[in-house]
Amino acid sequence: MTGSLQVKNDKFYIVLNLIENGKRKQKWIATGLNVKGNKRRAEKLLRDTLTQYEVTQPVPKCDTLLADCIRDWLKIARRKVDEVTYQGYEQSANGQVIPYFEERKTKLCDVTVKLLQAYFDEKADHGRRDGGGGVSPASLRRYKNILNQTLNEAVKAELIPSNPCALVELPKMERFESTFYSAAQLKALFDAAKDDPLYPLIRITALYGLRRSEALGLKWDSVDFDAGRLTIRHTVTKVTKKVEKDKTKNSSSHRSFPLTPEALEIFEAAKAAEIENRRLCGKSYFESDYIFKWPDGRPFDPDYVTKHFARLLKNNGLPHIRFHELRHSCASLLLNGGATLKDVQEYMGHADIQMTANIYGHLDTARKQELTDKIAGSIF
Repeated sequence: MTGSLQVKNDKFYIVLNLIENGKRKQKWIATGLNVKGNKRRAEKLLRDTLTQYEVTQPVPKCDTLLADCIRDWLKIARRKVDEVTYQGYEQSANGQVIPYFEERKTKLCDVTVKLLQAYFDEKADHGRRDGGGGVSPASLRRYKNILNQTLNEAVKAELIPSNPCALVELPKMERFESTFYSAAQLKALFDAAKDDPLYPLIRITALYGLRRSEALGLKWDSVDFDAGRLTIRHTVTKVTKKVEKDKTKNSSSHRSFPLTPEALEIFEAAKAAEIENRRLCGKSYFESDYIFKWPDGRPFDPDYVTKHFARLLKNNGLPHIRFHELRHSCASLLLNGGATLKDVQEYMGHADIQMTANIYGHLDTARKQELTDKIAGSIF
């Protein structure tokens, strides 16, 4: 069952798309609500009406399980999306979505707005009770995307008349607030990691605010020693399998930085170590263009970096942060040093400034203090 709101003579009308005697038709229902100031009430009335009609509308006789439909959709998705996106879909579908509906033996023809809403509400409740438990707003959006696209395919195949997931409202959950290190904490981290194999990677990641995929994707063609520039042009990502790409997350992520004296020293040392390790290892050396790697030439694995970084912090009594939050620490230092959100957007490689504001707006304390002092100086 699908429907929409339409306006006629400054009044809201509900328009339902029905199936009667095997034929599609529209049904107009007057709400009696004026357009001005009543949009939310009209939208709720639309949802309630659709739920009511779902109970009375005939549904096709179909013994297909929803879980099997999701598996079929995964095969379609594999042909349409890139490998990293597919791995995310596959992990969420097999880990969270399919088991839920398979355990309940939910049939495709029994899927309603009410049933799907109950699923998302339950997932959100579990997340709130156990402090997140891996269920984030982003996870809920991904689960909905899987179900929505699965049911769209079922509509195309004429297995069901309409997609009930289109009318589901995701529950509101508290945004995950990233943690980050202060300048003093970063210095303590660098001191603790001085002899660690990840030390150069940690320093470069924090200095330039790189994503893990960008830091691990740095190749020697990313470093221009003559021009003194570092350019982000490759990525190494892993959800379930490692994926190497000769492109960045988006066009904004393809960015360049000046090589600081510290960065230049790190890269020169890495190049010298590579030459010496190649000589020592001989034929057993693993040839690759990646900068951050083991002495035998094998690049660091993304999972190793994440897990080893956590152990490094724990073993040295440092506050827990994720490796990705070295990036947030960089942004925090920039903002508190007087950089604007626009500056940080470009430095971080965000596609638009709204993304930067959503993630880091609450950290813009120095800029807000400056503006507050200006207005206070004007008034008092």
